Amino acid sequence: MSLPEAFTQRLEQIVPRERFGNVLSTFDLPKQVTFRVNPLQTTPEALEAELTASAIAFERIEWGVLQGVYRIDPADKLRLTQTEAFYRGHFYIQNLSSMIAPVLLAPEPEETVLDLAAAPGGKTLILASMMQNTGWLSAVEPSRERFFRMCDNLKSQGVTNAHTYMTDGRSVGKKCPLMFDRILLDAPCSSEARFKSFDEKSTMFWTLHKVKETSKLQRRLLLSAFDALKPGGKLLYSTCSFSPEENESPLQHLLERHGEHLKTLPLVLPFDNVQKPLTRWGKEIFDERIQNAVRILPTDTIDGFFICLLEKSKNA
Repeated sequence: MSLPEAFTQRLEQIVPRERFGNVLSTFDLPKQVTFRVNPLQTTPEALEAELTASAIAFERIEWGVLQGVYRIDPADKLRLTQTEAFYRGHFYIQNLSSMIAPVLLAPEPEETVLDLAAAPGGKTLILASMMQNTGWLSAVEPSRERFFRMCDNLKSQGVTNAHTYMTDGRSVGKKCPLMFDRILLDAPCSSEARFKSFDEKSTMFWTLHKVKETSKLQRRLLLSAFDALKPGGKLLYSTCSFSPEENESPLQHLLERHGEHLKTLPLVLPFDNVQKPLTRWGKEIFDERIQNAVRILPTDTIDGFFICLLEKSKNA
């Protein structure tokens, strides 16, 4: 088994030459399993005691921005999900790159916050935790199956400030104009960062056509998010895809439409497996403001990811 040839050819154009071999090798092996404490239900100290009692060997990941993050061997994942701590919602299994997105958005207690593509709810949970279960947290998901899975996750994890909506995120901007202090749009994407060369199911639906169709959806979601954002508010856009059509291009479209009311903010991440966004792709030349975004490169622990943080002007 192998990755689609068209994907690897494009990846070679996206990733720096000196890093391409290492990046490509990360698709060949299962990643380390990472998870984080749920501060709405317990503390890092109490969770560590539970894990030790269950004979789960764990390694702390020291992140100043997020406490209570751990890593275990993939072989121990099944045992981890059979612990009492798991059933009580004391932790949430999630990749490191996904954890960082809501942390960078940095919601505060009592704010009005929107998670525009929220299922299965892992990032929503971090938002609720940072808001200390106060304020108003809207979680939007159009898929019925994914919506109810998200609702179950939020309930089991002790989230009480979330209001859930089974609706298309593209309509939210018109329904709730200028309503939110902060918006997280972890956009639906082609999920290229989750490809595995040893699992043909992970790539079976990927095509260049799907990438381009997904890009159209992402553009409309970004425009909806802009309309729903308060003047002075912040919007974080992210995907787990490498394709510029899903990362730089939707941001370019947003800046072409509303660039006079937006600025991008520089990002500081607690790891160095990152690269700057592309300046061009094919015939498309990207706005220099997009250079403040970050493309996270995959490792044996971290999935590939793309993140951009924008701020709306106060006079918008």
